[in-house]
Amino acid sequence: MEDEYSDQIAALLAPPSSQSIQEYYNSLKEAGKCDGLNVRDNGKHGKAVFASREFKEGELILKDQMLVGAQHSSNKVDCLVCSYCFRFIGSVEAQIGRRLYLQSLGIYGEKECEKEHPIHSTNDKMERDLPPKEMIESLLNGDLSLPFTNRFELPEAVPCPGGCEEEQYCSQSCADADWETYHSLLCTSSSNKQSSVLLKFIEHANETNDIFIVAAKAIAFTMLRYRKLKKSQAKDKGKGLLGKMDNTSFSLLLEAWKPISMGFKRRWWECISLPDDVDPTEEVEFRTEIRDLASTSLELLKDAIFDAECAPLFSLDVYGSIIGMFELNNLDLVVASPIEDYFIYIDELADKEKEEALTITRTFLDALGDDYSVSCQGTAFFPIQSCMNHSCCPNAKAFKRDEDIDGHAIILASHPISIGEEVTLSYIDEDVPYDKRQAMLADYGFTCTCPRCLEDCPN
Repeated sequence: MEDEYSDQIAALLAPPSSQSIQEYYNSLKEAGKCDGLNVRDNGKHGKAVFASREFKEGELILKDQMLVGAQHSSNKVDCLVCSYCFRFIGSVEAQIGRRLYLQSLGIYGEKECEKEHPIHSTNDKMERDLPPKEMIESLLNGDLSLPFTNRFELPEAVPCPGGCEEEQYCSQSCADADWETYHSLLCTSSSNKQSSVLLKFIEHANETNDIFIVAAKAIAFTMLRYRKLKKSQAKDKGKGLLGKMDNTSFSLLLEAWKPISMGFKRRWWECISLPDDVDPTEEVEFRTEIRDLASTSLELLKDAIFDAECAPLFSLDVYGSIIGMFELNNLDLVVASPIEDYFIYIDELADKEKEEALTITRTFLDALGDDYSVSCQGTAFFPIQSCMNHSCCPNAKAFKRDEDIDGHAIILASHPISIGEEVTLSYIDEDVPYDKRQAMLADYGFTCTCPRCLEDCPN
């Protein structure tokens, strides 16, 4: 495939022109997705984001909807969220009951990040006493209501349009949007003839690296956009649908690929940083293993959703570059759990009300343990946030406010920002010394020359 479609693969992976960049981000601006911001090629660092109006410290700069993203597989044990916008769904009771039910089966999630909580249970995972099975089931099926949960209402779960049990949504609009954008190609419903091979792909991703799920969604996204463009063109021209990859269909594929094309890319096995437990003398072997892992994943995905009209998308170079784009550009997807807010609310009640509430809730809090309020965690690629360059003295930060209850990236001004000033984020912990910062940023493929680094540089 690499040889047969070499020209098309090269075209897919070619950096977009300045004109193409400008047209794409202008279209986002016209759609109201980046008011107060301009994205343009600044020549020095590629794309950059500039303020087109003033921002005060703490002001919202950007609420960016992800282009593609996914909840970490292990986190699905702890959090039931909408598969499209990642908002928590169901009810407080259902969220708690579901986790305790899975724990009763010996299934535990893995926290992707550590976090301090204002409330602590004394029980460790292995020492927890679970409530009786009947009580857990009553939480799950809605027969048991916990006190004050009416103050923390969640949207009712909406099933997958295709009928699979893996995906649920906060609304019909999210269910339809996910189906039209990615999921119709990746649904594991028994009505899908490819469900068994899709499950093999998903199982491999869950056992190795769930970034493959996000890569599959990027390919599905492009394929579905291509089919929509092709259908529209055929309708306009009154022609039958094309049946193979030719110049006309490839131009449509390039157009469908455009949102993904905007992200800076390198092959995953070339840009991934060497883990601390891998000896530098074994680097070549490590990178070969990573490449082989991606190749295995791609073959499983091809078995499930390959389309000859979109064949160049299924080259290893394209697949590896999509994953590399995520490695270099993705932002952690984090949505705070309403369970934390609920137990904090109980803890802050007046003494008498608190005592009455705790007679019911303490059993569940102790059973959940210290990690009772694990957030929804995943990874996502955001079209505008990913254009923000790094600085060790940034003027903006990614930060979720109390009202931010879904998977949008929230960017706030950490300092006043003037018109025409570049909006920058820190990709790393900027409080560490200069040498450490430069070593960490080397994984992103550049040497930082921000004002702070120029000042701290020993030379």
